[in-house]
Amino acid sequence: NYLIETVLFNFISKILGHTFSIVALFTLSVFFFFFFFFFFFVNTDLKKPTKMSDNNPEIESSTFNSLNIDVTESILSHLPIPSLVRFTLVSKLWRSIITSLPPSPSPSPSSSSPWLFLFGIHNTCSFHNQSFAFDPLSDAWLRLPSSSSSSDHLVGSNRFLFTTAPRFSFSPILKPNWRFTSPVRFPRINPLLSVFTTRSGYSKLILVGGSSRIGGLVDIEERLAVQVYDPVLDSWELCSPLPADFRSGQDHQTLTSALFRRRFYVFDNYSYFISSFCLDSYTWSDVQTLKPPGLSFAFLNSCNDMLVLGGMCGFSFILWRIEEGSMEFSEIAVMPEDLLFGLVDNEDEEEEDSNKFRSLKCVGSGNLVYVFNDDCHKKFPACVCEIGGGENGKSSWRRVPRLPSPVNKFHKVVSFCSTVDISDVFHPEEAQIGGLIRI
Repeated sequence: NYLIETVLFNFISKILGHTFSIVALFTLSVFFFFFFFFFFFVNTDLKKPTKMSDNNPEIESSTFNSLNIDVTESILSHLPIPSLVRFTLVSKLWRSIITSLPPSPSPSPSSSSPWLFLFGIHNTCSFHNQSFAFDPLSDAWLRLPSSSSSSDHLVGSNRFLFTTAPRFSFSPILKPNWRFTSPVRFPRINPLLSVFTTRSGYSKLILVGGSSRIGGLVDIEERLAVQVYDPVLDSWELCSPLPADFRSGQDHQTLTSALFRRRFYVFDNYSYFISSFCLDSYTWSDVQTLKPPGLSFAFLNSCNDMLVLGGMCGFSFILWRIEEGSMEFSEIAVMPEDLLFGLVDNEDEEEEDSNKFRSLKCVGSGNLVYVFNDDCHKKFPACVCEIGGGENGKSSWRRVPRLPSPVNKFHKVVSFCSTVDISDVFHPEEAQIGGLIRI
């Protein structure tokens, strides 16, 4: 079965490399028809002739249909989502099979290859807002519907967009459908945010840091309590704020975070302090220092069951594996020089070398780490590193295609990466923060 599925997968991939025409659709349909016909008969016991009347037609039909669907689902699970969307046009049967596909198993190509999302916000004219998503399996950008939210205070995580002020709400990424939560005790802008699973299997939401001075100056003495949202009770629980060692009033511009092994880690680019919030006891760990030699700024991510720090050291962008507890670090990968300078190709020769890397951002999950430039004048160039799961930490870098034109100029860019499932396209109404959310 595995060999047949592999042959079919390669066959489909070749067809998808060309324009998806009527001829391609017809070829695929004919091929699958003969494949199922052949596969059914080679699995029938031909050594002992039997009459059709000797068999139960209902059982034969049931077995045949079950086999078809199982094999088809296995093949389709390896295809990029944009290709699956096109395949729904083949026939009603294909659409029925594709739209009823179960969530991608883990590990699977889609579960280990998160998409990169960029939401550009124009602060004076929402008409200029744009949303993009990069699918690494297709190696292509997709335009998304612009957010219908009236709030500019957006944060993204785990297949969802969130507005954090003036009211807290959330919506599936691909098809906006905003829902409000009960009022937040301390509304805030630019917080760190993540969705996590409890021991009982339900999902909750955590808010850390940020500023409550919406539309005003940041209060440097402000230390906002951590808030945990329970979707079952539709209530917020207050917990201890960030340790006092962290600068007060900080937001995601200087803080970076990662959800790893039931702990929410927070790293401060100003002091190089790091601490973690236990998602079971709701307590903070002791504050430690994390600073590889020469580090100027970095971003914390959770990838391939590792805590990964990605940042600039001199004129190199490096990925490190961070050990829990000791905070010891070991180098995983270094971005090739041509890719790095391609991200910061500087037309302004007067800009100091030390500053031209400051607009780089880094997000990652699964086996991918994205590095991109969020300067609108650079048109958001990006590259991606695929981290190997072996002991040697093998990795490979490649350039991400340019965003599809036209690209507007934005005052703010919300960026994050998240896995995407076919059900996020066809059944976004089922997405929710709670027991049914798929993380």
